[in-house]
Amino acid sequence: MNHSTFSTRWHDHAEMGEAVLKLEEEAVRAADMVAEALRTGHKVMLCGNGGSASQAMHVEAELVVRMERERGPLPAVALGSSAPSITAAANDYAFPTVFERGVRALGQPGDVLVALSTSGGSENIRRALAAATDMGIHTIAVLGRDGGFTTGVAEIELLVPGTSTARIQEWHLFLLHTIIELAEHALDMVD
Repeated sequence: MNHSTFSTRWHDHAEMGEAVLKLEEEAVRAADMVAEALRTGHKVMLCGNGGSASQAMHVEAELVVRMERERGPLPAVALGSSAPSITAAANDYAFPTVFERGVRALGQPGDVLVALSTSGGSENIRRALAAATDMGIHTIAVLGRDGGFTTGVAEIELLVPGTSTARIQEWHLFLLHTIIELAEHALDMVD
């Protein structure tokens, strides 16, 4: 990589950040939704494919362990973290069911499902959000590109427009970290 490529990537990242800044109100709503669920004894479930799956597991760790400041553990589960469950659901039923089955097995009314998709075109994400809605579980979709066919399925959508999966994922993680921090403040868990 040369300096020109580095600078171009930085400018792409910063330009996308201008679009993300417009999501502030929705991000605050998402943080309030997460805080209310946690305040009332519910949990946060997360799911995503590929890099988004690793981000879901990352956020689970931030909630269960801690992010930056000392606090007690918060209940969260990344639905894609069990290889046996994912492969059994994909093999015995179909890959589009892998997160839906987790939602139906673990979800309770009042929980929150945070579903990540850089394209918005993942059938397993759309089905998980639909199942959560049917069960009275609150839904947040963290999407990219134009949102795909997942647009309009969740209560709250955080759509990072763009064509670069890497840049979208960078801003998804920013949004998720910010939501956790805002939720911690709403719960009076930080000094």
